Amino acid sequence: MPIKPRIAIDAMGGDEGVRVMLGGAAEARHRHDRFTFLLVGDEKQIKAGLDKHPNLRAASEILHTDEVVRGEDKPSQALRKSKNSSMGLAIRAVKSGEAGAAVSAGNTGALMAMSKLALRTMPGIDRPALAALLPTLENTDLVMLDLGANTDCDARNLVQFAVMGAVYSQIIFGFEKPRTRLLNIGTEDSKGTDALRDAAAALRAATDLPMDFQGFTEADKISRGDIDVLVTDGFSGNIALKSLEGTARFVTDLLKRSFQSSLRSKIGFLISRPATDLLRHHLDPNNHNGAVFLGLNGVVVKSHGSASIKGVANAVEVAARLVEDNITQRIGDVLKDFDTSAIASNAAATAGSGDAPK
Repeated sequence: MPIKPRIAIDAMGGDEGVRVMLGGAAEARHRHDRFTFLLVGDEKQIKAGLDKHPNLRAASEILHTDEVVRGEDKPSQALRKSKNSSMGLAIRAVKSGEAGAAVSAGNTGALMAMSKLALRTMPGIDRPALAALLPTLENTDLVMLDLGANTDCDARNLVQFAVMGAVYSQIIFGFEKPRTRLLNIGTEDSKGTDALRDAAAALRAATDLPMDFQGFTEADKISRGDIDVLVTDGFSGNIALKSLEGTARFVTDLLKRSFQSSLRSKIGFLISRPATDLLRHHLDPNNHNGAVFLGLNGVVVKSHGSASIKGVANAVEVAARLVEDNITQRIGDVLKDFDTSAIASNAAATAGSGDAPK
């Protein structure tokens, strides 16, 4: 069944629901005008919201439901709502082929659980991974995964994440061979867990993968701009992500406080305002919004719950580009010629022979 150029929007998800989700879809519609939308949620609220967005209204269909997955719902509770909730119906539209992708700003755990149950992992992938774009000092962002979907990963999982992240980077940024590294506690071959060393050995040995594998990197190098894809387990990845977000808020808050401390500082702020505006723009999470569950038989994009209209538009654009470039097929094509099933055992055997550093 051909993929439809239509995106299912969970209109009820996120902190502000319909207003922001419809506003973001309308803004994205200007960028990808061949896409149409399936707006899932309370019909009355959606119709009222569409009055402000005639361009979106002309390209949308409404699927009514008054059931919503709440932010505090546990994944098990959300799964019981999967048939009738706005989140669940958006995902099911992808499964049935009525939409090419689903976008939600709702509960992350619930979205992951529903997506995995409905869409299943694609052949050659054991677990889906949550991938997001992070700002760097260079002109392009960094693809980082996994950011919380899997807290415990083996070498095979990490290699699969590397393949998915590399294909994602190719689609978003056009890199032929994205520079790919594994997050570790050091750059030496002997550092890290068995899973990290085994994954590194497998990636070094595989010369036909769509990446330039460059070994390990440490967390303080994440934003330097010399890495295109950073691979880690979901536990370490989520901690690293939250640390980066906290540091960004710390820097911006510290600058604000410093500039307000005296008259001289306020004058200094006016002089340096172009630079501070650039910094604020670069660190604004709305400019990098749209995390993707890679490895599923379908495209599901997670928008931050507090995202602005601009942030939701960016998430929708990510979904549109992944559908246009058929990321599921492209990942499958790479994995078809690369067997990950023997990675852990082969790497362990090599390590046992004394060839791999410990």
